[in-house]
Amino acid sequence: MTAIKKIKYLIIGNSAGAIGAAEAIREADAAGTLAIVSDEPYPAYSRPLISDYLAHPYPVDRMLYRQPDFYEKNNIQAILGEKAIKVDPAARTATLESGRELAWQKLLLATGGVPIVPAMEGINLQGVFTFNRLDDAKAIDAFLNRHRRKIKAVVIGGGLIGVSVTEALVKRGVDVVIVEMKDRILNTILDEEASALESKALLPAGVNIITGHTATKINSNLPDEVSSVTLDDGRVIYCEMVIVAIGVRPRLDLVAGSKIKTNRGILVDRRMETSADGIYACGDVAEAYDFVIGENRLTPVWPNAYEGGRAAGLNMAGQPTEYKGGTAMNALKYFGVNIVSAGLVVPPDSTYETLLNRHDSIYRKVIIKNGRLAGLVYAGDIEKSGIVYNLMKDGANVDAFKKALVADDFGLASLPEAAWRSKLAQPAVPPVPITAAEKPEEAPIGN
Repeated sequence: MTAIKKIKYLIIGNSAGAIGAAEAIREADAAGTLAIVSDEPYPAYSRPLISDYLAHPYPVDRMLYRQPDFYEKNNIQAILGEKAIKVDPAARTATLESGRELAWQKLLLATGGVPIVPAMEGINLQGVFTFNRLDDAKAIDAFLNRHRRKIKAVVIGGGLIGVSVTEALVKRGVDVVIVEMKDRILNTILDEEASALESKALLPAGVNIITGHTATKINSNLPDEVSSVTLDDGRVIYCEMVIVAIGVRPRLDLVAGSKIKTNRGILVDRRMETSADGIYACGDVAEAYDFVIGENRLTPVWPNAYEGGRAAGLNMAGQPTEYKGGTAMNALKYFGVNIVSAGLVVPPDSTYETLLNRHDSIYRKVIIKNGRLAGLVYAGDIEKSGIVYNLMKDGANVDAFKKALVADDFGLASLPEAAWRSKLAQPAVPPVPITAAEKPEEAPIGN
């Protein structure tokens, strides 16, 4: 192995958390050596936009998370297209797939997640894809371009990834069947009513949704090519393509066998530091503080990754900083339905209060405990959801005006004067994805 001069700051990963950390480090330390390692060959890009890329037309340069010269301008050694395969906390080294060894003083693990792929017969056939990164979208695009005739796809999983790729495929003229093992789609991020609104929007687009069942086998009539999918009840769905969208799990292989503590993800404190001195983690791989439940959990959302990365970067550079915390948060606009959800979407027990307003295509719901917001779901008209989200993030007591939160005429004027004045300085909407075309000089920081 070839060792190089010790890098002051090494970041493994090149997405929202990594960029947030790199920017924070450079704010605090303009000269310290800084390197970013990524197994993807591309400059940082916005993963939420891979569905737009697949739907066409959406060029890669509009997906960029920062401008291509970001690394050069910030004096960052970008090692792209090379996978880190081992981290040695004791020796403070990282080994790359090529055998190259990097020595570091401070390390950030921003490795994200990897798709969950079941051990299913036929999973390796041609025409089976995951949908987690740009290369996945490129591979599906190439497959569609080779099959000029109208084809049918089975999407295994009706979560955020599954619905996202479904919309892109429908725009490409593909007939889609979603197979979801739970009783409804988007069940982890939406409540029952909002999920039903989304399901209703999929049907006119020709999407067939099968819930309460799983795929057990992917079949082939020709060598190595998909011909159909068999479900757990014996039904056979004929198709030429399968998208596995069951979910994503944190990439923990780099810390396996080390003393770095993990649960579902890597455990971090409020400084985003792991149990190993000088090693930090952020983003989808980290279990970080959730301000709604008051403890650590996985919240794989881009704004959380970016803010967690910033906190980690400042601490790595010697500026003590506490991560304020994030929570589950999603902003959707699939098949023409606007939905925002954040925090808890279903109250876990009777100690929580739920307020609702539903009529026509409008749905508003807030969840409150001890006078403070614990969750929200807005569908249809989501314009004022950002105000509610910021009240939740601030831990504001909303008892005096809680009914107004779901009213049709809710706005800043509905709040007590002290509250609405403070909100004027805050964003009007939650930090959700924007496209590079809308703000090319900045990052789209949202999942």
